[in-house]
Amino acid sequence: MGYGLCFGCQGILFRGGLKVGNNEVLNKLSVCGLDCSRCADYENGEIRSLSSKLSELLNGYERLARMKAINDPTFEGYSKFAQILNHFAQGSCGGCRSDNVKCPLDCHAKTCGKERNIEFCFECNEFPCDKQFEGKLRERWIERNNRMKESGLEKYYIEQSQLPRY
Repeated sequence: MGYGLCFGCQGILFRGGLKVGNNEVLNKLSVCGLDCSRCADYENGEIRSLSSKLSELLNGYERLARMKAINDPTFEGYSKFAQILNHFAQGSCGGCRSDNVKCPLDCHAKTCGKERNIEFCFECNEFPCDKQFEGKLRERWIERNNRMKESGLEKYYIEQSQLPRY
């Protein structure tokens, strides 16, 4: 796919209609269209940051949770909550475009994009192929990529950032 100049975009190069000069957005979105930066395992994500802050604020709360559990059984599960919170606070995935990928999804797009030298699945002549996802996840994958193609990368990124990640 060739590069073109967008005259309304202050000279930023586009590739197939996508703003590739904005590496920050490009690195947050995976080849399949998911926003890695909003994942619970992302190393620089809001979930990690907020979990870390909450974990810090709750430091030492275990003792109080045991006392509260006497009258409120909700707090009987506090140690499990703290364990999960600590996991979120340790997010260590660099995103699907990095060398440090921890995504649990069996995603063909991660390697396919590199092999075909494309940034997103919708740029491929075979999109949608049979190799990527099944069921509801497949429907969302096709929907996300079609939306990126029709609205452009920046608009898609803003739109999807307003929707629940999970």
